[in-house]
Amino acid sequence: MMSIRTSAHCISLFLMCCFSTAYAEVDLSKAWFNVGFYSAHFDTDKGLRNANPGLGIEYALDDKWRVTAGQFINSDNENSNYLGAYYQPWQVGDIKVGVVGGAFNGYPKAFNGGWFPAVLPVASWESGRVGLNVTFVPPLKDRLYGAISFQLKFRLKD
Repeated sequence: MMSIRTSAHCISLFLMCCFSTAYAEVDLSKAWFNVGFYSAHFDTDKGLRNANPGLGIEYALDDKWRVTAGQFINSDNENSNYLGAYYQPWQVGDIKVGVVGGAFNGYPKAFNGGWFPAVLPVASWESGRVGLNVTFVPPLKDRLYGAISFQLKFRLKD
């Protein structure tokens, strides 16, 4: 499994790619920060960790596309990292709907803790400086546990 230090380097590299233009061009109103997830698991009898604390960022490229990266403690009490992109082409009122795709690691029963791809359905609500992403995580045999995942997010500037 990737160390915390290596994970921090991956996230730093991702952020540098996102913000590689001059600092004056970075629009903080497009940046959302989160402190992990809360996962309501379908297998409630397996002793899984529902609170998944961590740090992450999401940055809007336009109305439909966002890039994201972060780290959290997963349901197996292991450190996980993610890099990905949201594509949300549909909107119903204040709720955007689409998918988030990317790569994850740190799940000991899935790919020996290594990186693996995933595409998950997601709905997002945002108002002012507060938002919420809700993702459906399907179970993957005995490798990953299914859940509805909630990610509260904040931005520093409207």
